[in-house]
Amino acid sequence: MTGNTFGEQFRITTFGESHGGGVGVVIDGCPPRLQLDASDIQVELDRRRPGQSRLVTQRNEDDQVEIFSGLFEGRTLGSSIGMLVRNEDARSGAYEEMKATYRPSHADWTTEAKYGIRNWQGGGRASARETIGRVAGGAVARKVIQVVAGIEVVGWVSSVQSIEAQVDDSAVCRDDVEADATRCPDPAAAALMTEAIEAARRDGNSLGGVVTCVARNMAVGLGEPVFDKLDADLAKALMSLPAAKGFEIGSGFAGTLMTGREHNDPFVPGSDGRPATSTNNSGGVQGGISNGEDLVLRVAFKPTATIASPQQTVNQDNEPVTLAAKGRHDPCVLPRAVPMVEAMVCLVLADQLLRQEANKVM
Repeated sequence: MTGNTFGEQFRITTFGESHGGGVGVVIDGCPPRLQLDASDIQVELDRRRPGQSRLVTQRNEDDQVEIFSGLFEGRTLGSSIGMLVRNEDARSGAYEEMKATYRPSHADWTTEAKYGIRNWQGGGRASARETIGRVAGGAVARKVIQVVAGIEVVGWVSSVQSIEAQVDDSAVCRDDVEADATRCPDPAAAALMTEAIEAARRDGNSLGGVVTCVARNMAVGLGEPVFDKLDADLAKALMSLPAAKGFEIGSGFAGTLMTGREHNDPFVPGSDGRPATSTNNSGGVQGGISNGEDLVLRVAFKPTATIASPQQTVNQDNEPVTLAAKGRHDPCVLPRAVPMVEAMVCLVLADQLLRQEANKVM
C-alpha cells in the first residue's frame, strides 16, 4: 500500500491500524536544534482524542505519545523523528458483524476491491484513528512555522448542518475555540449545535458541517506557480482527511456569484513596506503564491458514515442484508476534525516554508 507519505522538504509517513498495536508517524526534514517536548505533541493529541466530551465517540484512549527517535536534551537532531501512540481500548468484537458486510459510504468495499484484503476491525488504515500520526506531525510543523516565520494557525467549527456561526476570523483565538465542546467560538451557535448533535446521537444518526481555519502572520512567497501552488497543496492535504468532501479558500464558491470588480482585492500601501490588500477574497493566495494576507480556508465534512440505525447494504456474496452498526462512533466529526485541519495546514506551511528557505540566494 502506497500513499502513506506527505510532503517534500518537511515530510511525514504515518503508520498503524485502528485496532492494531498502535499508530504513529515518522517525520523527515525537521530542522535541527528546534526546541521540542512531548508536551508540545500531547496538547494537540488531547484535542483530537476520543472520549473528551459527550459529543464524540466514547472510545477510551489516553493517546499518550512516545517519542523514540530524533530528539536529544529537548531539541531536534535533524534526523528522523519517530512517534508512537499505542491502542489501548480496541474492541474488535463490535466489528464481527462487518467482517463479511460492507458498511454504506465507508471504505470497506473499495479497499477490498483494490487490494483483495481488508482489515475489517474498525476500518484499518481507513479509520480516522490514522489521523493521530498527522496531528502529531502537525504539532512539530506548528513549532517550525512559529519559530521560522511567526505563523499562527487557528481552526474552529463554523457550521453543523444548517447552523451557521458568526465568527471574526481576524480575531478568533484558540481559547475562544476551546471554550465549548463543539469547538465553535460563537456561544449561541454552539448551544444549537450541541442540541442538534445530541439529537442525532439519540436517533442513531449523524451530522456534517464545516471547519474554517485561518493562518495569520503569513510569510510572503510560499507556493510554486504551477503544480505546487500553495492552495493546490492545501486542497490535497485537507481533502485527504477522513470524511472531507469539500475545500474552499478565500471567497470559495461564493466568488462565482460576484463580478470581477467585486471580487478583485485592491492593493494598498502596507504598514510594513510591502503592498497589502483592502479585501481578502483571494484568501491570502494569488497565483498559487502567498501574498502575506491571512490565509483563510474552509473544509466540508460529511455526516459520519457509520451510524447505529439499520441500513440496507450487501455482503461479500453480493446478497442484500441489513446492518445496524455497533461500536463507538462520532455522531458528528466536526469537534475532533478541528485539530486535524490545523495539523494539515501546519504541515503544508512547514513544507512550503522550508522549500522557500532552501530557494533563497545566499
